Amino acid sequence: MSGTIGNPLSWSAERLFGAGAHLAQATEILGGDRDEARPRVRRIGSADVFGALRQGLADFAALRTDVVFLCLVYPVIGAALVWLALNRDLLPLVFPLMSGFALIGPVAAVGLYEMSRKREETGQAVWADAFGVLASPRFGAIFILGLALFGLFLVWMVVAGGLYAATLGPEPPVSAAAFLRDVTTTDPGQTMVFVGVLVGLGFAALVLMVSLVSFPLLLDRDVGLPVAVVTSIRVARKNPGPVALWGLIVVAGLAVGVVTALLGLAIVLPVLGHATWHFYRRAVG
Repeated sequence: MSGTIGNPLSWSAERLFGAGAHLAQATEILGGDRDEARPRVRRIGSADVFGALRQGLADFAALRTDVVFLCLVYPVIGAALVWLALNRDLLPLVFPLMSGFALIGPVAAVGLYEMSRKREETGQAVWADAFGVLASPRFGAIFILGLALFGLFLVWMVVAGGLYAATLGPEPPVSAAAFLRDVTTTDPGQTMVFVGVLVGLGFAALVLMVSLVSFPLLLDRDVGLPVAVVTSIRVARKNPGPVALWGLIVVAGLAVGVVTALLGLAIVLPVLGHATWHFYRRAVG
């Protein structure tokens, strides 16, 4: 590369100040779309889904040192949340916390989209390119959409807590073994699991429709937040089968990340993040 990052503290401060300036323009960005032409949505198939996944794997292979370094924070955060739940009598919220990665994953992967965009544009990228999101003119819109997804995550946690209170609660379980026994062997426990899975899938489907291509589109084009969200919904409506397949791949990947004591998230999230960028490229003309 011809340039250098410079002192990390001054470099980070410069990026944060720039992000603040873009955030101040959020009202203008939310207000509309500077591009008069509405993005064209393509019809895609399962071959495009798996093609995007292969391209995501290729990006990960080319940038694995950088992205693993960046994404190690995800299993650490996940482990901290689980520890907090276990040590605050919030055991029933451990599974909702872990499954909540599906709701906030698109926000966590924004830097990866930028790395894939940079690699596509220049043929190379480094970990510092992930922070290019902070300098994006649409950072305000990206930030607000991220807040909206985080809000949905909080609503999901409240709903999950209410479901436990209505079935096995309201008192916290006496132990992890007792909680697992109640969940697997009692009618209220099985009701909680069945209803919880259905409600969780509803939240995940909503987030998938709203965010599938909206974050990449905001990074790539001079559009407003409403146009980005509507375009993402249009992609889902025009390609229900491929989008459902993509959702299953995301769920399966996150499940692998969780069952590997969260360490797998350091690999699963970057692969899915890079692949999402290429899914956007295939779905939006």
